[in-house]
Amino acid sequence: MKNLTSICALLACTALVGPSVAQSPDSYVTGAKQFTQSVIITGLANPWEITLGPDGMLWTTERTGKRISRIDPTTGEQHVAITIDEISAPGGQDGLMGLALHPELGQGTGNDHVYAAYSYVDQEKGADPQVPDASSPYHMLYTKIVRLSYNEADGTLSDPVDLITGLPASNDHNSGRLKFGPDNTLYYTLGDQGNNQGANVCLPIEAQRLPTADEIAAKDYVAYVGKSLRLNLDGSIPEDNPELDGVQSHVFTYGHRNMQGIAFGPDGTLYATEHGPKTDDEVNILTSGGNYGWPNVAGLNDDKAYEHANWELAADPPCAETTFSEYAIPDTVPHEPEAAFTEPMVDPIATMFTVDTGWNFVVPDCKGIDFICWPTVGITSVEYYQGGDDRIPGWDKVLLAPTLKRGSIYVLPLDENGQAVDGTVERYFQTNNRYRDVAVSADGKTIYIATDATGLAENTEGGTTSDLANPGEIIAYTYSGEGDPSAVPPPNEQSLRGQDEAAVTEADDAPAADAATAGDLPSFTDAQVASGKTAFDANCAVCHGDTLTNNTYGPPLAGEFFHENWEGWRPPIWWPRCIPCRHRHRIRCRPRSMRTWRPISCR
Repeated sequence: MKNLTSICALLACTALVGPSVAQSPDSYVTGAKQFTQSVIITGLANPWEITLGPDGMLWTTERTGKRISRIDPTTGEQHVAITIDEISAPGGQDGLMGLALHPELGQGTGNDHVYAAYSYVDQEKGADPQVPDASSPYHMLYTKIVRLSYNEADGTLSDPVDLITGLPASNDHNSGRLKFGPDNTLYYTLGDQGNNQGANVCLPIEAQRLPTADEIAAKDYVAYVGKSLRLNLDGSIPEDNPELDGVQSHVFTYGHRNMQGIAFGPDGTLYATEHGPKTDDEVNILTSGGNYGWPNVAGLNDDKAYEHANWELAADPPCAETTFSEYAIPDTVPHEPEAAFTEPMVDPIATMFTVDTGWNFVVPDCKGIDFICWPTVGITSVEYYQGGDDRIPGWDKVLLAPTLKRGSIYVLPLDENGQAVDGTVERYFQTNNRYRDVAVSADGKTIYIATDATGLAENTEGGTTSDLANPGEIIAYTYSGEGDPSAVPPPNEQSLRGQDEAAVTEADDAPAADAATAGDLPSFTDAQVASGKTAFDANCAVCHGDTLTNNTYGPPLAGEFFHENWEGWRPPIWWPRCIPCRHRHRIRCRPRSMRTWRPISCR
């Protein structure tokens, strides 16, 4: 058995853009600037994208609400521009995602167009080969990018035109950010689909695989996972896209895990933020044809606290019979350190956060919901901000990075050329929320933040919480003045979890669902359990976790956190009960912290 966190540092690759900053968990400070907080709107169905339009409205997509709306930032009034019934959103990372406005929208040039990306069921394309279960909502789920026409007179969108269809979609890591580039093309991010982990552990990560000429000719985009794409406004391949391995495609960059943020600087620099595994969320600059290392490298090629394991290649026993662990790699699973990857790659300009070998990723505070305690913060977006005399002072050139796990905005200062992170990272607006996207007012004084409607986050008082402070809202933080830096408290101790001690060394020592203390379990035949597990893994595991405790969006269904926070709970072996209602399976529970009953849904 080989410990994931026992690899010695050997070397680091040379960055192709600028010097890299490996941020440790205690390398930021709490910002001293003062802001007033107000809520613009409540009750949104998981807002994914917010962007300030030329009409002064906040254009917003709701991932599960299937709506594109224009929201007045002054009054909070919501004007629904379109509801797209074709959208399918069976899980926690699919549905209506990216949104991009044509820069000439509303200028009378005939380019009143809005672009959107969403997942949908494509019966004509047929089954996804990686989802053979015909009962799964992901069996024929794909992603498309469409162009919509805007009617300024009545504020509606209509006449959808498909630009590209049949892009991969999954129950995990779809990424889904869409931006209009200064070169008059569209940029889109596609994640690695969450393969090689959790319920998808036996599926390979193909972020390094490049498309073939035959695949492009057949419009088979299976190799687009783990990539950023660049498209002409009609969906075709730009003539100046990079030629990779002798093939020109929509692929602009590759080697990505879950790149949920992209934003252009005024000089055309394309910044990106990406979720890391347990460490090393990345802040990148995307360059044409660049390889960003995943899954062979997380963050810098420094052999710190990560090595790539090919779980799908497990032998004796095979992957399907191997217990997946976040903490130890069985000897039967092929694996290699980061230093084994010698291909040219682009280093991130910053990582959030990198820890040394030997870091203990299992911390009692999180009561078995370990991913909340990991150094990664889950950066969901990025916004370039440039200051000035009438804007927020001191933020001359910075990146604003909202996060899921710690409900915060991190402010990363850039150097004079905007090509490297240079200075101390500051943290603002920490709340019990999952921040999904960020936008800035025209005068630069107000920062708007969209929040997830459900999910788990770090609790400001320690541990984890599913009781979000502002579920499904847009919050406004308006600059009100400078504070006293000397009065600012040190970084939240919750960000210093983990120690330089020997980490968990055996898979059997990793946290697991506590079925033994869950009470009397119902009896099911082996066939029922096997069938139910298949349904659970396909439909519910992405929210609740394949071990019932390693969840992200839905609350855990077992373990200490579950027992302490939920009343009316039932036994943790839910798998057979998922069969009759598939992903619409509901469990009636009430967290002690809530005053009213709220059903939980795998959906």
